[in-house]
Amino acid sequence: MPGWIRSVALILAVAALLPFAFIYKARHSQSRLPRVHPVQGMDNQPRFKGQQVNPLFADTRADRPYPPGTVPQGSLDADDATHTGIRDGRWLESFPVPLTETLVRRGQQRFGIYCTPCHGLAGYGDGVVAVRADRLQEGTWVPPISFHDPTVLARPVGHLFNTITNGIRTMPAYGPQVTVADRWAIVAYVRALQLSQHAPVAALTADERAKLTPEVRP
Repeated sequence: MPGWIRSVALILAVAALLPFAFIYKARHSQSRLPRVHPVQGMDNQPRFKGQQVNPLFADTRADRPYPPGTVPQGSLDADDATHTGIRDGRWLESFPVPLTETLVRRGQQRFGIYCTPCHGLAGYGDGVVAVRADRLQEGTWVPPISFHDPTVLARPVGHLFNTITNGIRTMPAYGPQVTVADRWAIVAYVRALQLSQHAPVAALTADERAKLTPEVRP
């Protein structure tokens, strides 16, 4: 057999093994990028990181200052009590927006999206996320407080609004996701939930009081 034939056969044999070598390497190595990355998108392009020098601008700053007149998102007045839940340094005790059935129903819908997973449908802190975390017993979960806890019942509406906006303890801020109007709607629905579990008997009609069990009748 001519020597060139043996050389070609050896090359072909080695080439046939290369795909398996690449597959082995891919399966046993780590990468921050997908295995096949034909669409680069914006993954690789000229860009500046924070605090770097950018010669395009006269001040050579890559981080650009806010244009004059810039206002906070969703508000023309960051100090307005409607957007902070605070007036004259105190939590609002009453709603700064009209309380309507439409507002409460909107709050119920938004509550179901953002609050129910942890706080539960009735606000007792027994949502699916809380139940799952409790079952895992990993030692890092902080249970959500019940809306019917005396501490929460005593909180003014402005405090509840601020909690949704900025978060509290391990609860994250929902201000970036939920509009100001929807935050007040959620607060209105939370108050409705609290009233549903703590309504005074005197607030019921005669027919409603007649349906009460003996142990809760006045």
